Amino acid sequence: MNLEEKIIDESIQGKPLMVDSKNTAIKTKKMFLESYGCAMNFSDSEIVASILMDNGYSTTLNYEEADIIFVNTCAIRDNAEQKVRNRLNDFKRVKQKNPKALVGVLGCMAERLKSQFLEQEKLVDIVVGPDSYRDLPNLIEEAEDGHKAINVILSKEETYADLTPVRLGTNGVTAYISIMRGCDNMCSFCVVPFTRGRERSRDPESIVAEAKDLVEKGYKEVTLLGQNVDSYLYSGGGLKKETLTEEQKKLATNFAQLLERVALVSPDLRIRFSTSHPKDMGDDVLEVIAKHENICKYIHLPVQSGNSRILEAMNRGYTREWYLNRIAAINKIIPECGISTDIITGFCTETEEEHQDTLSLLREVKYDYAFLFMYNERPKTLAERKFKDDVPDAIKSRRQSEIVAIQRENSAIKTKAGVGKVHKVLIEGFSKKSDDMFMGRNTQNTVIVFPKLNYKKGDYVNVLVTSCTSSTMIGEIVSH
Repeated sequence: MNLEEKIIDESIQGKPLMVDSKNTAIKTKKMFLESYGCAMNFSDSEIVASILMDNGYSTTLNYEEADIIFVNTCAIRDNAEQKVRNRLNDFKRVKQKNPKALVGVLGCMAERLKSQFLEQEKLVDIVVGPDSYRDLPNLIEEAEDGHKAINVILSKEETYADLTPVRLGTNGVTAYISIMRGCDNMCSFCVVPFTRGRERSRDPESIVAEAKDLVEKGYKEVTLLGQNVDSYLYSGGGLKKETLTEEQKKLATNFAQLLERVALVSPDLRIRFSTSHPKDMGDDVLEVIAKHENICKYIHLPVQSGNSRILEAMNRGYTREWYLNRIAAINKIIPECGISTDIITGFCTETEEEHQDTLSLLREVKYDYAFLFMYNERPKTLAERKFKDDVPDAIKSRRQSEIVAIQRENSAIKTKAGVGKVHKVLIEGFSKKSDDMFMGRNTQNTVIVFPKLNYKKGDYVNVLVTSCTSSTMIGEIVSH
């Protein structure tokens, strides 16, 4: 349930046709790629685009003209899956007009539902899990020959470390770098360990090289991605994390060390990361963040519940007290650090008193942002096997509304606290409401809008905030 699971619905940008050595245009097949779910899914789509473009495909923004349509899917919640199913019906109409067009499902839904898409629903031609993207050219060939193509084998080694992602739908300023894959945290509500496999960390040399490449291409901010970045550990030599001795772990590269190495690539490169896990986040990471100005002072730290019994039922590996200890450490080591979280309301057996514990935690921590969800039972999870989803939807909804009300107050307080201060902002593009205004974020990840003047996307500017809404700051560029 990590990685700030807002639904993302993105299509790739069009690219020029390939040319041969005589600069003659080569007719290529066109692909349309759409992503749903978390940032990791979007990052995976960039890997898919890299593989297919190396195999002669160009991209299109119009799925009706595509030779192949891929949907990179999310299985975290049922509404995400339903959205994808509806989209597949749209693509089915394309196939009716162009029988040679192929439709494929990638990612977590592909891994979870496997052959159901091919055999029962007959909505797609290709089903590919998160660890099988290298096999796409072969699977496409099988589908073109009239066979149903599927590969959902999970890997204990695949990290795609040698591939250079094609930056999709990018603003040319910010980019993702995947530092690890899979998850070993068996949270009882979560399907990720079953859809993405065991945790494995990527070679730090390849991560640093990717960051350097992005700097050379003009990018100014990277987000290091992992289901649990704090458990990143790379030892080299093909050794698995779970087989390392304590001495080998001391010699391996941990997340704090990786974070510092990426920060040292360039002082002009901002570093963000997602997602942290409360049971694994140590003071060493916080000290590295405090040490480097270009590591953003913002941490997404999912709590899920404010009650220790519910946290144990969720198999989160920490108590309320431990979590608040981590919050205290953040506030001590990184003053004014922005903090956001995830909360699930109405988890199995949650009582009214336990819900009140979550409300009191919200009041105590005062998060800058929060992503709030009603519990949604997912197939194959421990919670589905072990617990009854016994909190009525009406109660879940009411409890969520109470959480939302408190968090709105907290967000407004945090945003208002920035008024009258000067913030360093990286310009990411135009604001949603006016091309005369730019938008960017400060180190705490708060959106700030301001008149564009003579600056351009990718510039760092100092903005004096003069007013705000509940979640957005408004200001003007100043010289200091």
